[in-house]
Amino acid sequence: MERLFGTTDAAQELGVTGGRIRQMILRGQLRATKLGPVWMIRLCDLDRVRDRRPGRPPKGGRHGTT
Repeated sequence: MERLFGTTDAAQELGVTGGRIRQMILRGQLRATKLGPVWMIRLCDLDRVRDRRPGRPPKGGRHGTT
């Protein structure tokens, strides 16, 4: 069975705030399923964003050219 996290537990797992988790969900950066009033996030979806570099990507695409 897949392990599921609420936003609070997901935030602790990633070292961010619950608000940041909800932002990531609403922006499509983190996959989640809403069950009633609660967002549920699968462990594999947390793992996908765990290793992302923080901050915005540089302007001009992947190579940082402007």
